[in-house]
Amino acid sequence: MSELQRKLILLEEKQRIYRELSAVKADFASRGWFPGTSGNLSMRVGDYSPESFTFAVTASGKDKAASTPEDFLLVDETGKACEPTALKPSAETLIHCEIYRLTGCGAIFHIHSVFNSLVSELYWDRRAVPIEGVELIKAFNIWDEEAVIDVPIVSNFADIPRIVPEVTDRLNPRIPGILLRKHGIYAWGRDAFEARKHLEAFEFLFEYAYRLKLVRG
Repeated sequence: MSELQRKLILLEEKQRIYRELSAVKADFASRGWFPGTSGNLSMRVGDYSPESFTFAVTASGKDKAASTPEDFLLVDETGKACEPTALKPSAETLIHCEIYRLTGCGAIFHIHSVFNSLVSELYWDRRAVPIEGVELIKAFNIWDEEAVIDVPIVSNFADIPRIVPEVTDRLNPRIPGILLRKHGIYAWGRDAFEARKHLEAFEFLFEYAYRLKLVRG
């Protein structure tokens, strides 16, 4: 992507994307999905190819219950800032880079909840959370009667680049989400609306899977 294209993004698109992300951030913070400044959000902006794209991402270490002019920054397909800034992108930006590269999606939302952390450990031996016949599977545009899905789980390494190859190997184009073990869910979609819909569906399904496991023993 040329410098001219990046400047056009700054002039025409950046503020709109930041406003959308701010609204999502406030919503998720009100649900308690960003404990201890955890979690991160991003939205792609401008032209896309798997080798060249730009996205806005949450800055590292910010209180996501607050709204400030320094909540987001633009980064390129390598996770590096596109404009001079003292802000640092989220530590997990490389995971966003890989999901955008593999899917071409428009938004990625990553949150931490008790249930998504519990099921990621409960089903770690399978490396996937099994869900069968639950209505909310339709949120992923899967309409088979009594549909069965497996939500992939990948390792949670402190060294983020070590996670990326597992994301590459395990990402399922049919399932718009992937879990990090004892960490949280990444969910994505064509835009912010769809990514939020997918995230809400995953959270419902994870709570269902956990409670069903308790009932069945």
